[in-house]
Amino acid sequence: MKQYCLALDLKDDPALIAEYEDWHTRVSPEIKKSITDAGIISFNIYRVGNRMFAIMETIDDFDPEQKASMDAANPLVQDWENLMWKYQQPLPFARPGEKWMMMKQIFTL
Repeated sequence: MKQYCLALDLKDDPALIAEYEDWHTRVSPEIKKSITDAGIISFNIYRVGNRMFAIMETIDDFDPEQKASMDAANPLVQDWENLMWKYQQPLPFARPGEKWMMMKQIFTL
């Protein structure tokens, strides 16, 4: 199993943050299936203020580029991502169009 940690910001608006959290209480089965079909075993999102942190556990041969290709070819995932972009904003150092950014592990115990 592999583990990835990712970060992304939300727009700093309490009403939008509340809507975003509400959407995540009712993620459709099709979106969940697109996640597990890519080899993601678990995906957990945490929030403090408008900063989000995600921990993703995957199968050993998970390929982030393959997941991105699968998502690009799935209209339901594209609709979800476009909806979520209403609430999300890139990290200050993100490249144009970059959303969730992989984090570098700097300590382990």
